[in-house]
Amino acid sequence: MKLQSLAAAGLAVLPGVLAITPEGMLAANRYSDALPNPSGRFALFTVSNYSFETKEKASWWNKLDLKTGEITRWYEGTDISEVVFVGPEDTSILYVNGTNAEGDGGISLYAADANRLEAATLVASLPAPYSGLKAARTRNGDINFLVYAKAYPNGTVYNEELAEKPLSTARLYDSIYVRHWDTWLTPEKNAVFGGVLKAGYGHAYTLAGELTNYVTGICNVTCAESPYDQSDQGDYDISPDGSSLIFLTKDTTLPLSNYTANVIYHVPFKGTVKDAKPIQARGTTKYHDAQGAVTSPRFSPDGKKIAWVQMYGVAYESDRSSLYVAHANPKNFHVERLAGDWDRAPDSLTWAPDSKTVYVAAADLGRERIFPIPLHAKDNYEPKNITNEGVPAGFYALPNGDLLVSDSKIWSSRDIYRVSPHGEVVKTYFQANKVDPALKGLGPEDVSEFYFSTNSTEIELQAWIVYPEGFDKTKKYPLAFISHGGPQGAHFNSWSTRWNFKVWADQGYVVIAPNPTASSGWGQNLTDAVAGNWGSYPYWDLVHAWQYVNKTLDYVDTSRGIEAGASFGGYMTNWMQGHEMGRWFKALVTHDGSTSTLNQYASEELWFMNHDFNGPFNETGLDTSSPYWQYNPLLYVDNWATPHFVVHNELDFRLPVSEGILLFNLLQTKGVPSRLLSFPDENHWVLNQENSLVWHTEIFKWINYYSGISDASSPY
Repeated sequence: MKLQSLAAAGLAVLPGVLAITPEGMLAANRYSDALPNPSGRFALFTVSNYSFETKEKASWWNKLDLKTGEITRWYEGTDISEVVFVGPEDTSILYVNGTNAEGDGGISLYAADANRLEAATLVASLPAPYSGLKAARTRNGDINFLVYAKAYPNGTVYNEELAEKPLSTARLYDSIYVRHWDTWLTPEKNAVFGGVLKAGYGHAYTLAGELTNYVTGICNVTCAESPYDQSDQGDYDISPDGSSLIFLTKDTTLPLSNYTANVIYHVPFKGTVKDAKPIQARGTTKYHDAQGAVTSPRFSPDGKKIAWVQMYGVAYESDRSSLYVAHANPKNFHVERLAGDWDRAPDSLTWAPDSKTVYVAAADLGRERIFPIPLHAKDNYEPKNITNEGVPAGFYALPNGDLLVSDSKIWSSRDIYRVSPHGEVVKTYFQANKVDPALKGLGPEDVSEFYFSTNSTEIELQAWIVYPEGFDKTKKYPLAFISHGGPQGAHFNSWSTRWNFKVWADQGYVVIAPNPTASSGWGQNLTDAVAGNWGSYPYWDLVHAWQYVNKTLDYVDTSRGIEAGASFGGYMTNWMQGHEMGRWFKALVTHDGSTSTLNQYASEELWFMNHDFNGPFNETGLDTSSPYWQYNPLLYVDNWATPHFVVHNELDFRLPVSEGILLFNLLQTKGVPSRLLSFPDENHWVLNQENSLVWHTEIFKWINYYSGISDASSPY
């Protein structure tokens, strides 16, 4: 596909309707969000794809004209990894090249005009794999910039290629939190570094002096790290005039494994880590209940304010969060909370151009919607959404007050559009399902939803329905019942390359994706109710969802249904296997799920199970009334009978691979038809396209055999 030919907003509808296959979905274009230039005249976004024929990846940048909607190829290749708009003109940019001439594992910074890339000039070669570029032009025309990289405990930057290779591979630890997600932790921690590019003539800049580390050295029980662990440049920001910066880190007064609390620090750009001042350390503001995790610290466009989102609980990763705003004045930050009574949990934000309103995104009724919140909002203010369907990947304020939104939906991997502050869609620039051949024919008609009653809550709960290609309501289709992870989380109206509902549906199923107790976007009470109730409330809700489908949707053949789930959804699949609901399906699929709740402390984030199981695991965990014991799938192993496909990856440190092996061993010992798939190079997710194709192929082979969709003589 040649995107440079998409001259009319990329909206010409492709003819015909085709089923989307795993190969088509995995090979299809993947898009970043669209980043507008300061004047709002154009935006840049990346595109990448994979060829199963050549086994090669392709990547390029597109330029979107925000007036005409024309999309053109801006840059071909991977040499430009990051772009920021900064400099004397609204087309002035800095960009990162992920290599440098020295070949020492470092990067290069280039200055250019976005309309004349061929005239780009090298302005700095940095001797480490820095990333996360942010920059601001100062009053004298210099550019102050921020990047991040690993740093040694003494504050100097760490470069793996230049580091001395140890003779032993031993790891030695004296405190918990030894690994996270897919990585064993080391003494080297992320740190934010700042540098100055002195202005010359035109786009000529020179790097002045060494980079400053603003983070390393803040220590108490633990030491500061920013971006935190697996995070990115969203954890820090630079003021519009380049005079100061902010960054967040885990609260260094608390153990890493047990608490989620974050602290935001303010530092003068010309200062050092010794000048870092906490903005909202626990107990220092009038909001003593604001003690939890922080996201998206951002300066206002006028540089006078700082906004962020913070959860309440000090040891709960899915608590309700609120928007906070402080003065960007280290003498008196004067923190204020906005819309504090709002029963939603915003998780990202951007400022309006006039610095009087903050736009936040929050889970809401199976979508993630954007809401404006004015600075004068009191606790009782009730925000109103200005977007509806989809989940935004990014949203930016344009000079006239509109937002440029990049989102995805179940039927489209990327939509880019402009929305007014009042919620009017001013212009739709791009819809992947109307452009990409693999997605052609997909649309909102493929998706619907229903609400059902249950015995765990007074409110009705929601579930998505996704239809197969050529759906005919007078026919019957086997059920694919998919349980979501978390447990705090939700099935959203969003595109996924890991659990793509339309790919599953186009195998010939009607997909039902319920949002039971624990789901986010229906109020904090529903989310919180799962604590201490893993095997009760969510299970009952899923039973009621299935019963609604069985009784109400005549086109769904529940007698040939299958069920699948990942993470908590995998736990729920294992729980079903030992209960009546497990007999309602012809086959089950568990991806990286928990098999024994008594093994929860083999994980890394102990705050998670401490919260969800009503306390730490100790001798009381073996009491029959303890959630650790009461909701253990192994209590019901004698009931296991349904054919079961197990996936568990070796780099999953959240749920160690032994959980999948345990599940598979027990299934095999009992003689239950079962299969184990494991990837040594994947974590909680399967990200490599070739691995993902195997994942889809083997799972679909299994479920299609047992549901009767395929005429294969065996599921193997």
